[in-house]
Amino acid sequence: MMGFFDSGFGGLTVLKSVVQELPEYNYLYLGDNARAPYGERSPETVYECTLQAVDFLLKEGCLLVIIACNTVSSGALRRIQQEFLPSAYPDRKVLGVVRPSAEEIVDRGCRRIGILATEGVVRSKIYTEELEKLNPSVKIFYQACPLLVPIIEAGKQDEEHSDVVVSEYLGSLFAREGDIDSILLSCTHYPILYEAFRRHTPPHVKILTQGSIIASKLRDYLARHPEIEERLSRKGTRAFFSTDSPEKFNRLASVFYGECIQSMPVTLGFSD
Repeated sequence: MMGFFDSGFGGLTVLKSVVQELPEYNYLYLGDNARAPYGERSPETVYECTLQAVDFLLKEGCLLVIIACNTVSSGALRRIQQEFLPSAYPDRKVLGVVRPSAEEIVDRGCRRIGILATEGVVRSKIYTEELEKLNPSVKIFYQACPLLVPIIEAGKQDEEHSDVVVSEYLGSLFAREGDIDSILLSCTHYPILYEAFRRHTPPHVKILTQGSIIASKLRDYLARHPEIEERLSRKGTRAFFSTDSPEKFNRLASVFYGECIQSMPVTLGFSD
């Protein structure tokens, strides 16, 4: 089984693409909606929350966990990989969304890219770090969009106010940095507002979303790692957990996932 984790609903946009690309596998999704959003939390708090979530997914039998959240991928993934997994689950893997997204930026030939993200991701400069390893000639311009996740999590993405906010963020980015050839929606919530981003982005500018990127990169990863792929169950099952009200989660999750979801409640923490 493969596990997907996000602080809220956004990771469902990634899971949706992955299921479309790789429908045969079993998937388990966990949204920490009770403590979302993570974007303004301290790095230590993000790490502790992530550690609890990853531990839950691994205890449920996930052999591979995808952290489908840029904030967590930038602020906690490395510690999970280096400090937690080797002693607790040496035969499991936890991957994020930043590295494959940076690889896609290079593969697409982007030269001047705008990174639209939460404040935590912008502070981390994680995309600068990754792209310097892959192609340091790529110019990166960050735009924090702190209002978007709360708008989306509140189910207000279709209101006029959300369009205005997107317009203001993009207007600020293009006015400040000028000739950008691509933008990356580097928060898995943002594809819900894709049409608004497209309306306020010049036609020649590419908009990259992470769902399709992660789906393609995950297929490649599994092909390169048969020691994991051959152990994954293939019954096409999907299970969903939330740390918040299942009723609320089910209602909004359908917007992100594209079909009705029946989730189960869970309280995160460590148990003996």
